[in-house]
Amino acid sequence: MPKRLWEIRGYDSTTEIFKSHVPVSCFGERRIQELLKALAAKAGLTFDEIVGAYARKNATLANDLLVVRKDGPYPQHTCGSNPHFIARVVEHE
Repeated sequence: MPKRLWEIRGYDSTTEIFKSHVPVSCFGERRIQELLKALAAKAGLTFDEIVGAYARKNATLANDLLVVRKDGPYPQHTCGSNPHFIARVVEHE
């Protein structure tokens, strides 16, 4: 019976910098989105950029560097620009 896993990958441009598979039961969608934010922040943002990412939308220091986007019917979540991280559900034997 195949197992459902979150496949999490990180890229710096087109170079893969991170890859992990974890059981779907370990992370709901909200938690996987928070994980992607943490990975993107750790891999490529300054402290000031992280502060701006959590600031209120209309604040002068606000940015969208840690916005998580969800695509497709089988959800794929992405966060960051360069480096960026992707999480999607895969079936594994």
